[in-house]
Amino acid sequence: MYSKQGFSNLPICMAKTQYSFSHEAAKKGAPSGFILPIRDVRASIGAGFIYPLVGTMSTMPGLPTRPCFYEIDIDTSTGKVIGLS
Repeated sequence: MYSKQGFSNLPICMAKTQYSFSHEAAKKGAPSGFILPIRDVRASIGAGFIYPLVGTMSTMPGLPTRPCFYEIDIDTSTGKVIGLS
């Protein structure tokens, strides 16, 4: 899928349990003969990597190019905060 879009040379970044090479923390160390269940593959094109989702991994949304705090201000005549809509 990403190869057809020209992203086949991006590095792959994978997060999983730190206790095992498998996806199961109970299988300590370097177990063998396991299958790593990848439930989805996503791309962070702006950051420059592809990441498979293993198990019940939660992800965070990306941030905008221009942070929203630039649009927040205080109206000095009323003392009200503006730009939080």
